[in-house]
Amino acid sequence: MSRKTAPSPTSQTLGGWLAERPYTLAMSSGFFGFYAHAGVLWALEEAGVPPAAVRGSSAGALITGLWAAGLSATAIANELLGLKREDFWDPHPGFGLLRGRLFHERLERMLPERDISRCRVPVKISVFDTLSRKTRILEEGSLTHAIRASCALPFLFQPVWIGKKPYLDGGIADRSSLTFAPPGERTLYHHLLPNSWWRKKNGASVQIPKRDELTTIAIEGMPRVSPYALVRGKTALEHAREITRKRLAEPLNRL
Repeated sequence: MSRKTAPSPTSQTLGGWLAERPYTLAMSSGFFGFYAHAGVLWALEEAGVPPAAVRGSSAGALITGLWAAGLSATAIANELLGLKREDFWDPHPGFGLLRGRLFHERLERMLPERDISRCRVPVKISVFDTLSRKTRILEEGSLTHAIRASCALPFLFQPVWIGKKPYLDGGIADRSSLTFAPPGERTLYHHLLPNSWWRKKNGASVQIPKRDELTTIAIEGMPRVSPYALVRGKTALEHAREITRKRLAEPLNRL
């Protein structure tokens, strides 16, 4: 009778590694990168290796928050593919072009669960405290406000008030969403490669973190999506989904 042995670290696939034990899915910030995040999550769900916990910053907070609240990856993808600029475009005088009310109302309609502490898996959302100028991790309270605050890109969206404090985009000081992750937490991290003109390609904020028990997916060749180019979102989603499918079947040492 043949004896089964555990796969070596060099031959084990990413899908096999994820299936071994519970893991946390972390998703970075990135300008309108939520389409790519949705594609990655969709591939994970299809493969039967969903995360046991999630954390995210900005675009990553949107996708992980929606999923943790109970939406399937398919439902999230369908919502994004039907998104139009007028669905969230509400210019209003203030410290940012957009008031954010339309975004807030859309989130309220989409979220099956609006209380962070009642989500189906633990969720941690990075936001930027404008008064202390430090990152804060939201683990309780309104999921709607948390997602909206984490996505409040300076100058595009106005700050979001939670309690008596105004918050902005979590990616300002915690692009990876991993700044306050526990050491050694078993994590799959989807890193959105920068394609913004104002970000330095080799800047510290865009470097992939090095941590024990961290495996990273970073996908090249993503189209640049923006409020005026939402049509590219479908291509971004499908590309990320297909590449993640392939990565799940590849050995860990090739990632």
